[in-house]
Amino acid sequence: MLERLGDDVVRGLKRWTEAMVGGPLDEKMAALRRSENEYGVDPFGFNLDYALAAIAPLLWLYKHYHRVEVFGLEKVPKGQVLLVSNHSGQLPMDAAMIGVALLTQATPPRAIRSMVEKWVPSLPYVSTFMARVGQIVGTPENCRRLLAAGEAILVFPEGAKGIAKLWSQRYQLQDFGLGFMRLALETKTPVVPIAVVGAEEQAPALVNLGPVARLLGFPAFPLTPTGLPVPLPTKYRIYFGDPLFFTGRADDEDAELDKKVRVVKGAIQAMLENGRRERKHVFW
Repeated sequence: MLERLGDDVVRGLKRWTEAMVGGPLDEKMAALRRSENEYGVDPFGFNLDYALAAIAPLLWLYKHYHRVEVFGLEKVPKGQVLLVSNHSGQLPMDAAMIGVALLTQATPPRAIRSMVEKWVPSLPYVSTFMARVGQIVGTPENCRRLLAAGEAILVFPEGAKGIAKLWSQRYQLQDFGLGFMRLALETKTPVVPIAVVGAEEQAPALVNLGPVARLLGFPAFPLTPTGLPVPLPTKYRIYFGDPLFFTGRADDEDAELDKKVRVVKGAIQAMLENGRRERKHVFW
């Protein structure tokens, strides 16, 4: 009975997604179907029907709460690609909105694979949900396998330092890790810079309670004006930049890799500044 109830919920949520997108999804999303094992998932736990159902509330937030505007989506190339974005907002709403944009507005649709922190699989229920919608732990081997299969991988090089930025640090990119650049060079994968404007204001963090975070095993525990990192209805603007192609060796010295990483970081920072100039208000 519980299994049947679960199937009914998934079908209902998928119909909600179809209603918001404006038509049946099966034919439109056919190219995204992956080979599934006896459990109905791909080798990383992804299931398209589950993902289309799961995004229903996120799509509502996309359309009606954050009222997302997307610029340059057509610049994302087909096949393997690394999508590199700024990160902020205390909760990974920016990742969700990027994912919804690519799944429902790109032609053809793309199901992105976001790199999650290694502690995420330890969270009950959350770990299963993340796997079913295509998110994986960001190990180099996982990334290599996905890129070899022509997937789009979303990377936040700022990591936890980005998402937990304080209000005084908004739109100031934190240090980027070098891992994504090593991966791009090793696999000859183009890098598409992405700038998300709006997430930085959704949950202003006044202070980070480090001792509480360590006690709970979280990377950060921000204190916001509401007491919790509940996102405010800020308007999102997501900018996709031109693909960047890099040459060199994956095992180059860090200083050499950092020069290339700074090109990506500079492209994102420029789009952030341009997006902030273009917007009329944080909430509209």
